[in-house]
Amino acid sequence: MVTATKDMQLISHLMRRAGFGVGLPELESLAQNGYNETVNRLLKPTNVQEMTDDLIRRYHHEQSGMMGQNNPGAYWLYKMITTTDPLTEKMALFWHGIFATGYPKITQGKVLNDQIRMFRRYGTGNFRTLLLELSKDPAMIVWLDNHDNHDGAINENFGRELLELFSMGVGNYSEQDIKETARAFTGWTIGNTEYMALRAERDSIWPYGRIAWHFEFKEDDHDSGEKEFLGNTGRLNGDEIIDIICQQESTARFISRHMYHFFVADEPPVPQWPYTPPRDPKAIDTLTQAYFDNDYDIRAMLDILFNSEFFKSEDSWHERVKSPAELVAGILRLTGEFDRPRREILDRSTQAIYMGQHLINPPSVEGWHQGTEWIDTGTLVERLNFASQQMSNVENPGVAEIIGRVIGDGSHQADDSLVQRCLDEMGVTSVSEGTRSILENFAAQNRDLENDATQIVAQMLQMVAATHEFQRA
Repeated sequence: MVTATKDMQLISHLMRRAGFGVGLPELESLAQNGYNETVNRLLKPTNVQEMTDDLIRRYHHEQSGMMGQNNPGAYWLYKMITTTDPLTEKMALFWHGIFATGYPKITQGKVLNDQIRMFRRYGTGNFRTLLLELSKDPAMIVWLDNHDNHDGAINENFGRELLELFSMGVGNYSEQDIKETARAFTGWTIGNTEYMALRAERDSIWPYGRIAWHFEFKEDDHDSGEKEFLGNTGRLNGDEIIDIICQQESTARFISRHMYHFFVADEPPVPQWPYTPPRDPKAIDTLTQAYFDNDYDIRAMLDILFNSEFFKSEDSWHERVKSPAELVAGILRLTGEFDRPRREILDRSTQAIYMGQHLINPPSVEGWHQGTEWIDTGTLVERLNFASQQMSNVENPGVAEIIGRVIGDGSHQADDSLVQRCLDEMGVTSVSEGTRSILENFAAQNRDLENDATQIVAQMLQMVAATHEFQRA
């Protein structure tokens, strides 16, 4: 039986946070290269493999046109499950939670999917570039009404959220700064605005998909007058507003706190940040310094974060509650159910919705309140049922392979070795003494029922899936 070393445990922690977790065979492979090299490969992936679009669309024509509000999320779930570059998908999920954009107002799955593609492309690069691309993103333009932001008749929605929820946070700008930001972004709109008014025209090419929106700068609708923003005066355009935003320490600290919250330990919801200090101010200082030292580069900040003691510390292991998307994607990577496209992907996406996270349909512009707010009496039952049912289903190829390995080397023959092996196989590697005691007691009771070896291992996998540690990252 293979027992996870400290280095393997640390890599397992990294892969739960920077990806969606790993099973034992992949963990052993990563451990051969060591922790530092694993971080490097996450940050600079090569030869990326994933389920390809042509294969997905062959089975799911509706995921070509992205019709309906559930298909974009199901398509994204395919990518999370099958990619060899999990950090890119994890960062897309990170930015989707901050730059929250949803279907009910857009009613255009394709442009929402395009926004996620944009997050993949720019999500680990320069933050200034990301904000600029976000400001030109058709889904965001419609979501926050910037197509209704005109010279002489400003709409403040995008300007307000750009400052409040996307970069600086409450308390670091004035109402006048919001108005000046709105003026600077007049004329930043979508080119085919006639289809906004003519819904039937916009839908004219069904069933192949809706007409895709694209960004257009309309100079004749742009307020080119002098503006004053955060003490800077001039004929400021949106590009220059973003330059000024990125120079602010409040922006660096805001993004740093989001990164700490997502990758290290749960923070309170964003509206509480002006009144509640960070749980680890030194960590925020470290990330803030990395932001400025590396010209706003997100990848460099992640490098500092993943190699920091506050990230590596065992105190942070299993500290964060997995979001439904993280939980579902991590389990499906273990079970191997989607070795090819299957209609069940819509069922799995729907099960994540029942747990409280409808991808590409956040509850508000604030995104989801995360941490322990993922857990209530209803969603907890959904999480436990999903995890235990999937991990005990011996028809799933990944589960069958796990059971074969455990039986093959005799790990199932003793209660303590069965528990540890199943923990390792599912990427947990370490649990509290209380959890271990419960699992070993269950193994002993299960053995008394004279179940066969396959049943014994399957039921132990089911129990591990329901543990406090497995439900957390």
